Amino acid sequence: MPARPQDAETFHALHRDFLILPNAWDAGSARVVQEAGAKAVATSSAAVAWAHGYADGHGLPISILVTTVREIARVVSVPITVDAEGGYSDDVAEVGKNIAALIDAGGVGINLEDGKQPHDLHLKKIEAARNAGERAGVKLFINARTDVYLKQLVPAELAQAETLKRAKAIKDAGASGLFVPGVSAADEIKAIAAGCGLPLNVMARPGAPKAAELKALGAKRVSAATSIYNAAMAAATDAAREFLAEGDSEKLWARRGTPLDYNALFKA
Repeated sequence: MPARPQDAETFHALHRDFLILPNAWDAGSARVVQEAGAKAVATSSAAVAWAHGYADGHGLPISILVTTVREIARVVSVPITVDAEGGYSDDVAEVGKNIAALIDAGGVGINLEDGKQPHDLHLKKIEAARNAGERAGVKLFINARTDVYLKQLVPAELAQAETLKRAKAIKDAGASGLFVPGVSAADEIKAIAAGCGLPLNVMARPGAPKAAELKALGAKRVSAATSIYNAAMAAATDAAREFLAEGDSEKLWARRGTPLDYNALFKA
């Protein structure tokens, strides 16, 4: 199902207030997230990779990611944004093709990260993604991620200034939002939100302010990253260990809680 232009407009509009964005890894988790009340669904690159038996960090074949997005689009009615890592290539033309494929599968937003790659390359990838959206007739929300904090690209005392420097170039390249994973101090979030000129996305992690405070600081979005996947896998691990140790059907059944009617959710 190709991306719907109206979903792209909706997704942009969600950043005018404050968006809490859960990250899913397949069609089932995405629909559960929607049923929980999410106004949009994101993928987590790591969670999608792990769910398919690959390591994060461009280890997942792009064809699998495209299929995953298409499967999610079949079962949700809210906008979908896709964690595209670094575009799954350092060839800018190839990045453009990959983003076009994700749009065709149903994505109306992407994350596109710099990592430890040259900043100029990141800017060229953003431009390629913007062009892919324009060719598809979709106002693609490009959430440009900079890993200045997360990967300590500069000394800590220079991180805020470096982030704002990159933010200006990112905005000029055509990005729609700025994602700064790793930043958690309230004063730094406030300064980056005020100075970046784009909706600021913060990643959920210990020490990060709650949504109400993030909103007051000027941020526009907080995303779960791998946390929901990890929570689900922790529950699965505990259930499996207990069942293997005891074979207790009653305990295993009790762990189910009250399941959703999955057949009803996914009935064609």
